[in-house]
Amino acid sequence: MKTASSGKVDGSFGLCVKNRGYAASLETRKVYRLIADTKAEARGLIRVVDESGDDYLYPASFFVRIDVPRQAKRLFVNST
Repeated sequence: MKTASSGKVDGSFGLCVKNRGYAASLETRKVYRLIADTKAEARGLIRVVDESGDDYLYPASFFVRIDVPRQAKRLFVNST
């Protein structure tokens, strides 16, 4: 589900725990960058930079927010 993005990367990450219906876009057990979107979160959705490299909305239940150490965070951000 794609809607207008706020465009604000908030520096948080999520571990994908489900991908039902989105196997081409999401890999389970993979860490994805999250983008802040309060309107989406109020609807139970989360904005994720997926395998396409674009940000899309997915059910929040598909992800678990995780803390990434600062050194590792730089690696995640530079790899995309």
